Amino acid sequence: MHDVLEPILKPTLLTDLRPTQITVGMREVEEKRRRWREKGTKGKKGSEFLGTHMIPVVIGPKGRDYILDHHHLALALHLEKVEHVFVSPVADLSALDKEAFWVVLGHKNWMHVYDSDGKLKTHRDIPKSIEGLVDDPYRSLAGELRRIGGYAKDTTLYSEFLWADFLRRNVKRKLVEENFAQASEQALELAKSAQAEYLPGWCGPHSSD
Repeated sequence: MHDVLEPILKPTLLTDLRPTQITVGMREVEEKRRRWREKGTKGKKGSEFLGTHMIPVVIGPKGRDYILDHHHLALALHLEKVEHVFVSPVADLSALDKEAFWVVLGHKNWMHVYDSDGKLKTHRDIPKSIEGLVDDPYRSLAGELRRIGGYAKDTTLYSEFLWADFLRRNVKRKLVEENFAQASEQALELAKSAQAEYLPGWCGPHSSD
C-alpha cells in the first residue's frame, strides 16, 4: 500500500471507473454537459480539457479504479459519448481484499453511502459503474446554492452532500422538484441563518460579541 503521486497518462475507459457514492445531482450533471458542449470541446480542445480535469481515483482490488471525486463530471462526459479520461491515483490499495478495501475507504471518508432519500446504506449499495448513479435533487440544490453564493467552496470531503442533507430537512422536496428557482431562494435564506453555522463554508453573519 503506498501513495501514488503521478497521474496515469494512458487513457482509461470511463465505463471501467467505479463510483464511491450512490447519488449525484442530475441538474449538476446536465450543467456540466452544457458547458462541455458550449466550449466546443472536440478534438484538440477536448484533449486539453481532459488533460487538465483528471479524475482522482484509488486503485482497489483487481486493479480497479474507484472514483474519489468528480463523479458528476465523469457521468456528464459519459453521457456526452466521451469514452476515455485520464485518472490521477491518490493511493494504491490493490493489495487489500474487498472487505478490507471498503473498511479503509470508510475510515478515510472516501465513500458516501447515502441514498437519494438521505438514508444511510452500505458499500454494497454503491453502483458498479457511473451509469448506475441515481439522482438526488437536494445534491443539485446544494450545488446551485454554492454557485449563487450561499456558501464558500470548502476542502471538506463531501461538503456539498452535507449541505444537501441540511436542505433536505428544511426545504420541501415537492418545491425542489416543481419550482427549483424558488427552492434556491429559500435555500439561500436558510444558508445565511444560524441553523447552517455548523456546515463547511458557511458565510452567514457572525456575532459581534
